[in-house]
Amino acid sequence: MDRRLIASSVFAAVIGAAGAATLAPSVATAQQMMSKDQMMQVQKANKDRAMLQHLVACYGINAAGKNDCAVGVHSCAGQATSARDPASFVLLPAGDCEKIAGGTLKPA
Repeated sequence: MDRRLIASSVFAAVIGAAGAATLAPSVATAQQMMSKDQMMQVQKANKDRAMLQHLVACYGINAAGKNDCAVGVHSCAGQATSARDPASFVLLPAGDCEKIAGGTLKPA
C-alpha cells in the first residue's frame, strides 16, 4: 500500500475522531475495561505491525481514545483521554510524522 495513502488515512482518522469529541469519554471508558492480557496482546500486535510495515511512533497527534500506545501515562491503545496527548502516539510510516503539525518522534 502506498505510504501516502496510509499516512493520509491515519491523519483523516485522527482529525475525524477529534471532531467526534462527544464520543471520546465512552470510547476511552470501553478501552479502559480491557484486561491486562488483552492490552499486552494489543501492544504486541502494534510492535509487530510497526516492525513489518516500517512504522514509527509519532507523538502528539492522536485524538482522544485513538492512540496506538503511550509512554508512562496509561496502559496502551485507545486510552488517551485528550487529543494531542504528548505522551501518546500513533504509528505512521517513517518520515510522515515530521510532516504533521505538532508531530514529534519523542514523547514530551
